[in-house]
Amino acid sequence: MAAFYTSLYLVALAQGGHKPCVQAFGADQFDASHPREAVSRSSFFNWWYFGICAGTAVTLVFLSYIQDNIGWGLGFGIPCVVMACALAVFLLGTRTYRYYVSDGKQRSLFARTGEAFATWRTKRRKLSPLAASDSHEAHRAATSVAQVDEEEQGVVISNADLIEEVKGVLRLFPIWATCLIYAVAFSQSSTFFTKQAATLDRHVGKRVQVPPAALQSFISITIVLFMPIYDRAIVPLARRCTGVSSGITMLQRIGVGMVLSLVSMVVAALVETRRLRIAADAGLADLPKVPVPMSLWWMVPQYVLFGAADVFTMVGLQEFFYDQVPDKLRSIGLALYLSIFGIGSFISSGLVSGIDKWTSERGQSWFSNNLNRGHLDYFYWLIAALSALELVVYVFFAVTFKYKKKAASATVG
Repeated sequence: MAAFYTSLYLVALAQGGHKPCVQAFGADQFDASHPREAVSRSSFFNWWYFGICAGTAVTLVFLSYIQDNIGWGLGFGIPCVVMACALAVFLLGTRTYRYYVSDGKQRSLFARTGEAFATWRTKRRKLSPLAASDSHEAHRAATSVAQVDEEEQGVVISNADLIEEVKGVLRLFPIWATCLIYAVAFSQSSTFFTKQAATLDRHVGKRVQVPPAALQSFISITIVLFMPIYDRAIVPLARRCTGVSSGITMLQRIGVGMVLSLVSMVVAALVETRRLRIAADAGLADLPKVPVPMSLWWMVPQYVLFGAADVFTMVGLQEFFYDQVPDKLRSIGLALYLSIFGIGSFISSGLVSGIDKWTSERGQSWFSNNLNRGHLDYFYWLIAALSALELVVYVFFAVTFKYKKKAASATVG
């Protein structure tokens, strides 16, 4: 058990370092000052997410079968071999990568913030020439004053650069904050959607029964199918109409995904309302282990809509938080993007806990273990309402947002 949990925490630690950096480094391979490469960089985020979702689809469909029917050793061994091959390919390309360098004294935002704070806490002592007892001491005091003034000027310049970088990050906060409800909706696809699917008739034919979690593969399959269409057909068509190299702006792309997410939650609420009605009509309200006579295919549209929403919002957020932060802070920008979904999950958990306690005190919990007596549909309607409110606020900030103009960077092969 100790080895098992250690491996889980190692995965979490590795993902925390890997995810923000690999996207930033991959996008750095394209020169933003070159028109063709700028277009390719936008496509990079599309194909990056395509690869992630293709891997997820394979995992959900094939590896889950291997783990359940052959063994978990082989199920974990296959990803291990794939990761070893990926690491080898990555290392083979070391000499061909581009590295963007601004100056020889580049330090992290956290290091420079610490230095600025230490400087602010340090009390400067200036020796006054008038307080010296002789000319030699007066000369030394004057020299000390000049050195302190010179050092102070350097600190002021450094702090000014730091302040500009902090401002560059803080200006993204309204967009970051208005995407949190999207993350709340996103977290339902792997939690309550799965619990909802477990109550349905999941037979395909007479012998095959689809696992509830396997329905999540429809999100990845939708992304894998729709991403090439978006990148190769929709973007060129939109580019002709808008003149924007990426077809539509990053914030417009995020907004479209938010609309699709809102529609998905409405569809989920309507499907759950139908499921509750069929369960009641069939006399299954108090028989949660008996499948409701309703096909699992009723749930596919909400998964497909979520997949389409991810093509717009997920990829749009990745590109936005990479492109709109100061050049030195691209990894931090992508970490901010990832934090949306971490904090969104916490918000979702808080909502569920609060609503569960409130509704349990007044009768039946919305999240009763017997879903036939619960009201997931009310929860979905609540998220849909919050998504609509979020969309209005997001549009306000998106319309008033001014994109950062990127300066050309020096590259070292």
